[in-house]
Amino acid sequence: MSASSGRPETQNLVEIIDRILDKGLVIDVWARVSVVGIEILTVEARVVVASVDTFLHYAKNISALEMASQSGELEDLQNLEFGTSPLVQPAAQRPDPQIEDERRDDVEAAEAEQ
Repeated sequence: MSASSGRPETQNLVEIIDRILDKGLVIDVWARVSVVGIEILTVEARVVVASVDTFLHYAKNISALEMASQSGELEDLQNLEFGTSPLVQPAAQRPDPQIEDERRDDVEAAEAEQ
């Protein structure tokens, strides 16, 4: 095997791992084994492979989805906002607390003048 033939396989593996970490991979398995109506074995497994950034981006919606499905409030599921990976979308900018305090002071000063 030549050195050049090993290189494309390595690059493909790196691309696959990068894509899995960026987009994520979920394997959800539920299986029940029963004989003559007697449950012998139940297997529930949920495997999630993703980068920490991707996981944190979706964690809030995933927990809301689980809570809504357990409580039966399926109309709450319509309010969930699923987007793409945080690596694709720019992160939302948080307001500077100092600027917010200055704005609040300006509003309070304007109300005091009236």
